[in-house]
Amino acid sequence: MKIAVTYDNGNVFQHFGRTEQFKVYEVADNKVVSSEVISSGGTGHGALAGLLAGQDVDVLICGGIGGGAQAALAEAGVELCAGAEGNTDEAVEAYLRGELVSTGANCDHHHHEDGHSCGGHEEGHSCGGGCGSSCGGGCGSSGPAFEGKNVGKTCRAHYRGTFNDGTQFDSSYDRGEPLEFVCGAGQMILGFDKAVADMEVGQVVDIHLMPEEAYGMPDPNAVFTIEIAQLPGSEELEAGQQAYLSNQYGQPFPVKVTAKDETTITFDANHEMAGKELNFRIELVEVK
Repeated sequence: MKIAVTYDNGNVFQHFGRTEQFKVYEVADNKVVSSEVISSGGTGHGALAGLLAGQDVDVLICGGIGGGAQAALAEAGVELCAGAEGNTDEAVEAYLRGELVSTGANCDHHHHEDGHSCGGHEEGHSCGGGCGSSCGGGCGSSGPAFEGKNVGKTCRAHYRGTFNDGTQFDSSYDRGEPLEFVCGAGQMILGFDKAVADMEVGQVVDIHLMPEEAYGMPDPNAVFTIEIAQLPGSEELEAGQQAYLSNQYGQPFPVKVTAKDETTITFDANHEMAGKELNFRIELVEVK
C-alpha cells in the first residue's frame, strides 16, 4: 500500500491544491518500509489526483481540501483522510494505528466537504458529514440558499474566528495566506458564505453566527455505543480521545470517545463546533 501526505518541511501542508510536494510512504504489513518526497509539479486539483493515481497511491493524508479536489480523488480511486496536521511521519503512523488524531482546528477554514472525510476544520474541527443538517441549508444540489454578486465566483478572504468569550479558534492571518473558496458552492458554513456574497474587495465585516448558520445543533443520533469486541483496536482508546471510524462506504470519519467501560465504548460523531455560536471578522481580498 502507498500513502501520500501533502508535505512542507516535515509537516502536513494544509492546502491540498497548493502543495508543492508529497511525501509518499510504502507500507507493508501495516508498517512503513520506505518513503520519498516527490514534486507536485505545480499542477491543479484534478492533475494532482491524477499524479497520485499514477504513483499508485492508495491513501492521501492532508489538511484542508475542497469538494472539487475530493471528487477528483474519489474518481482516481484514492482514499482521502483530511484534517491532519503536524509531522507527516507521525500522521502516517497514527493512520496505520487507526487513530489519526487531530489536535486543533482542521478543514483549515470552515469548509464543508462532501461526504465523511477524516478531518475537516482548521487543523482539527472536522467537517463531519458534509452536506447534512450542519450545513445549515447552504449546500446541496438545489444550489445556494442565497443570492449575491459574488455567488459562483472564486473568492479569497482573510478571517479570524472567535467564540463569544473572545477566544480565537482559527485565523487565516496566523497562517499568512487567505482562504480560497467558491462562494455559494457549499464549501463553507452557511453564515460565512452568505456574508461574503455581497462584499466588496477590501471590505471588512464582523458577523455573529448562531449554530443554525454554522455547524448546526448536536444530533443525539450521532452518539452511539458499540461492543469493544466488535471494533478491533478500540480497546486501546480512552475517553476524550479522537479517533476515526469507517462508514458503510469505507470512508473514514472522526469521532470522539465519550465513555468506555470493560465491554462497551461510546462515540460522539457530532462536529465539535456543533451547538456553538461563532464570530468572524472577514476581509475580502480578491474575487476572480
